[in-house]
Amino acid sequence: MTAEEMITVATDSGITTLTLNQPENRNSLSMAMLQALSDRLSALAEDPETRVIVLAASGRVFCAGHDLKEIRSQLDSHEFQLELFNLCSKVMQQIVNLPKPVIARVAGVATAAGCQLVASCDLAVAADTARFATPGVNIGLFCSTPMVALSRNVSRKHAMEMLLTGEMVGAIKAERLGLVNQVVDEQVLDETVNRLAATIAGKSGHTLKIGKEAFYRQLEMGLADAYDYTSEVMAKNMQAADAQEGICAFLDKRKPEWKDE
Repeated sequence: MTAEEMITVATDSGITTLTLNQPENRNSLSMAMLQALSDRLSALAEDPETRVIVLAASGRVFCAGHDLKEIRSQLDSHEFQLELFNLCSKVMQQIVNLPKPVIARVAGVATAAGCQLVASCDLAVAADTARFATPGVNIGLFCSTPMVALSRNVSRKHAMEMLLTGEMVGAIKAERLGLVNQVVDEQVLDETVNRLAATIAGKSGHTLKIGKEAFYRQLEMGLADAYDYTSEVMAKNMQAADAQEGICAFLDKRKPEWKDE
């Protein structure tokens, strides 16, 4: 299967949907799948037609994590294992660092690095049939890299419970834990995701880029440093054409015309 077949791309009204398309392999994050996803994300970062990215999957499994058959074929190669986990970590950071919002559309099961993928996205909408787990502990391989994204989305004790037990978490509980934003009937999943994506796509792309970067940077700072940093960000943001247009449009009671600058 080619990279283009592994991950399909469709763009409509500023919303680009990337679909993991190896249902026969449970959309596992093989080396090839990770590289294809990395390449897609790099291209979309520079694509002027894309304002919001939706990450979806075909079949009944969103993503089962790493390809264990591939890992078994390279059990004696530390170099391969390190390359695989480094590439996976790179992809997760690409999502966070992408200058455009990324929404996970989750139908089915997301486990291990698949759960990590959901946690790495900026937003996530799940069908009520979706389930999540970090089950590495069950096979003697602790979900250490998925832990990074998971522990930055849910509380410490809930993250530890998922990591230590490896048990499945239903969609409703995942929403309560903060792993996903919304849980909806599977019949309206696409409609809900599209409505959310369209709302965000209607904002200034320049403003979204500034806000997403600032959000993740300030999270790693102390309180005083975070306020100093975001004050500077807002002062700089105020000089942008879109900020000035937005303020004038609000005061003039009209719809703003974004220039994305």
